[in-house]
Amino acid sequence: MHIPDGFIDIPTSAAFGLLAVAGTAVALKKAKSVVDDRTAPMAGLTAVFIFAVQMLNFPVAAGTSGHLLGGALAMVLVGPYAASLAVTVVLGVQALLFADGGLIALGLNVFNLSVIAVLASYLAFRAAIRLLPKTKTAVPLAAGIAAFASVPISASAFTLQYAIGGNATAPVDAVFAAMFSTHIFIGIGEAMITMLTVSAILASRSDLVHGWSRKEVPLKVRS
Repeated sequence: MHIPDGFIDIPTSAAFGLLAVAGTAVALKKAKSVVDDRTAPMAGLTAVFIFAVQMLNFPVAAGTSGHLLGGALAMVLVGPYAASLAVTVVLGVQALLFADGGLIALGLNVFNLSVIAVLASYLAFRAAIRLLPKTKTAVPLAAGIAAFASVPISASAFTLQYAIGGNATAPVDAVFAAMFSTHIFIGIGEAMITMLTVSAILASRSDLVHGWSRKEVPLKVRS
C-alpha cells in the first residue's frame, strides 16, 4: 500500500499532498480539544505499536503479503483525530528513515492511510456500534468490522490516484481488480489483529479505549 516515488505523477502527488495537509491540519486542530495528559501518552504508544507491527508481514494469496495498516486500531484506541496524527507520524518516519514509501509520494500515502482509512474505519465503527448489542464484548467486533472495511477502501483511493496520474501502463480496471481483491484478504488479517489487540486492552484497561463509551466509574468510599 505504500506508494513509491515515480508511480504517480508529480501534479497528482502534489494535489493529494495538499489534501493530506488539509486533513492533518483538521486532525491537529480537533485533537487539541480531545487529547489530554492521559490520552497523549496512549496516542504515542499506539503510534509505536503500529510502527512495530507494520514490520511484520503475513502471507496473502498468489505469493503476495500484507501488513497492518493501523488506522482502525488507532481510531478505536485514541479517537479519529489522534489516530490520523499517529498514523501520519508513522508514515513520515517510514518514508524518511526506511524508504518505505517515497518522499514525493508521502502526501498520497498520508491521504490514503491517515485520512481515508481512519475516516472509513470511524464511520464503519460507529455504524457497527449502533447495530450491535451495547456491551463491552461488541467493541472488538465493531473494531474488526471497521478495520476490515478500511483496507479495501484505502486500496480504492490508490486506484483513484492511479487513474488520475498513474505513470504505469496497466489498465485502471485491472489495477482496481488486483488491488481490491488482494486487500480483501489483507483486510481479514487487519481485522483479526485489531480485534485481538482491542480485546486485550479492554480486558486490562478499558478506560484507555476511546471506542468504549461506558468507561468504568471508579469506586468511591462513602462514610
